[in-house]
Amino acid sequence: MSRKCQFTGAKPNVANHVSHSNIKTKKRQLPNLQKRRFWWVEGDRFVTLKLTTRAMRTIDKVGLQAFADASGVDLAKL
Repeated sequence: MSRKCQFTGAKPNVANHVSHSNIKTKKRQLPNLQKRRFWWVEGDRFVTLKLTTRAMRTIDKVGLQAFADASGVDLAKL
């Protein structure tokens, strides 16, 4: 599975590492992805998701089903 958030779609960014002598080399900035199990009340089961920590905070605030509906994710398929 790719390094991508299932809800927000956050993926790695390509940037330059700039040295003291101003030499630029490519680097990847990876999102802070975590694999967590969440209790899905409507489905009466656990679902395992690969999310960014920002998405986890949003789930804590608005709820799993509401955030999944807003993101267009079908939890029944997971």
